Amino acid sequence: MLFKPDAEDKTKAGQGTAPGRGRPLRALILLAVLAVAGYLAWSWFAPKQNGRGARPDLAVPVLAATPRVQDVPVYLDGVGTVRAINTVTVRAQVDGKLLSVNFKEGQDVKAGDVLAEIDPVIYQAQYDQAVAKKAQDEAQLANAKIDLVRYQQLATAKAGSAQQADTQRATVAQLEALVKSDQAAIDNAKATLGYTKIIAPLSGRAGLRQVDPGNIVHASDTTGVVVITQLQPIMVQFSLPQQEVNRVNAAQSKERLAVDVFGNDGRTVADTGLLQSIDNQIDPTTGTVKLKAEFPNANYQLWPGQFVNVRLKVETLKQVLVVPTAAVQRGPGGTFSYVIGAGDIVTAKPVTVSQQNENDAVIASGLKPDERVVTTGFANLSDGAKVQIGSADNVPQQDLAPRKKGGGRPRP
Repeated sequence: MLFKPDAEDKTKAGQGTAPGRGRPLRALILLAVLAVAGYLAWSWFAPKQNGRGARPDLAVPVLAATPRVQDVPVYLDGVGTVRAINTVTVRAQVDGKLLSVNFKEGQDVKAGDVLAEIDPVIYQAQYDQAVAKKAQDEAQLANAKIDLVRYQQLATAKAGSAQQADTQRATVAQLEALVKSDQAAIDNAKATLGYTKIIAPLSGRAGLRQVDPGNIVHASDTTGVVVITQLQPIMVQFSLPQQEVNRVNAAQSKERLAVDVFGNDGRTVADTGLLQSIDNQIDPTTGTVKLKAEFPNANYQLWPGQFVNVRLKVETLKQVLVVPTAAVQRGPGGTFSYVIGAGDIVTAKPVTVSQQNENDAVIASGLKPDERVVTTGFANLSDGAKVQIGSADNVPQQDLAPRKKGGGRPRP
């Protein structure tokens, strides 16, 4: 006889749990427990930003520095353009055939050097003609003077008329004026003849040649023969904001101001010169004032038309407190520095910075010369934390790297 379950037994069997359905639930519970345990372990061992939650028995590795008392120069930065003090386009002053060019392109020339020569035949003939004309008139003048003496003697002896003597005197005066005119013509012809030699008007460097020998040149030519540029000394024209005009004028009235020009790397000083002049008006379109400085340019490190970075020294702060710029931090309350006290415990002290650059910051108030300030290792640092002062070799790499804007704890 076969056993058949009744309807009630079938209903109870349907309400039971299937044998494989409890395993996923147990796995999820196990994963949740492991995640909580991992988070608690990470929270205990991993340091947190600003030292919150960090282990109190571990010192934060940092680098430190002691403030220095020294003189600090104050600079104003600008961008300028190198310009030659003198630039001359050498042109022909007479017409004629260009016989020779006596310079090489890029050559340094001196004032008075003969750069080129124009055919002088025509102008030499004009000069000789003027000289001959003067000799002719001088001979006539000498004869007229002899006749004047005779006429005067005859007039005195009543053997001749006084009118004839006066007429001869006027003739002598005319011939004397004619001789002077001849001399002026000689001077003019001599100058014109001299223009056949094209002379360097100043010392400088010759540019590219504009005309070749054999060509006919004219005094009306605008291109000229060559352009000479004076490179030593040389000028730099730069601009500063209009807000700095009074400051620069006040400093310029006391002494000559030094100006530095930087090289292509933006850090190396290529040359140092002196401020020469300040423009007498502010450019209303840019709100800046133009200034000029002169540089010796001994090694030709500055070239006309070159754009350069310029800094103008306006004053020197005497015996001020200076710390590395990295020691100055910024927070919601302003600038502060971590000062290392007794037991290597740091304290965040507000500081006032009067001036700073990439390397140093001038502290107006907030620090003392005998205090030590933290310069590296701020990632895990907070007020009241204990620090371990070391060298750059044993500081974690994440602390040596510059912090990005917005901060954030480094990931473990």
